[in-house]
Amino acid sequence: MTILLGPRLSDIKDMALFNAKIASHTAHKDEITKMHSMGQLPKQIVNALFLTLALHTFPAMASELKPFTSDGCSSFPDGTLEHRERWLTCCQAHDFAYWKGGTYQDRLQADKELKLCVAETGNPKIAELMLAGVRVGGTPYLPTKFRWGYGWPYFRGYKEPTQEEIVSINKLSE
Repeated sequence: MTILLGPRLSDIKDMALFNAKIASHTAHKDEITKMHSMGQLPKQIVNALFLTLALHTFPAMASELKPFTSDGCSSFPDGTLEHRERWLTCCQAHDFAYWKGGTYQDRLQADKELKLCVAETGNPKIAELMLAGVRVGGTPYLPTKFRWGYGWPYFRGYKEPTQEEIVSINKLSE
């Protein structure tokens, strides 16, 4: 298991690629909108151009699963002052679920399991606090290193893994 202490270089490259594509998309969109407002393009063509731009902007992102990494409990302590790794294994199991991603229901289940695991360490109030943190901060729509589906490139969202992706998940989790 690799411990991740900061943003991955590939994540920074993914964000740079995404930002460049957004800038390109926005420039083309502005140009098309201007031509439409001047009466040079009918609305149907404008809509078709926007759809084409959208389809060509975002699929260029790689769809390869990165190896599993865990940063423990992310921005939260891994345990108490007396027992520094008291709920670390709970967080690592939660990280594994977040790494592979999946549906919204999968995320809800992973978060419930984290809460239960931490509560079973004798810390039910900490479990509630951690649950609140992961529900807010773990959304797949923020470019964070601990988002839902962080093993995949950004902007995957909630998505049931395909059979091919399940093979990749299983291979990388051996």
